[in-house]
Amino acid sequence: DYPIETRQRFLAVYEGRRKDPQLILILCLVGLIGPAGIHRFLTNQIGMGILYILTVGLCWIGTIVDAINYRKLAWEYNKKAALQSAALLGL
Repeated sequence: DYPIETRQRFLAVYEGRRKDPQLILILCLVGLIGPAGIHRFLTNQIGMGILYILTVGLCWIGTIVDAINYRKLAWEYNKKAALQSAALLGL
């Protein structure tokens, strides 16, 4: 168990890095009528973001799949952010 100060520092760092699943969903839906792939850039998947822009969200199919699976995208990104935050603090 970690001291309260360590937990508070972790939460402060993690909260600054985590992404809200609803924001990812909104950006997926924006990709259906505007530039596709913005949500991929937000989750640090730059290559996929460029691919989505060049292929119009893989002909919208990839964007629709991402809109359905937006929670999984957010979970994967937030899990990495938590691990990076812990490593940054030496936990």
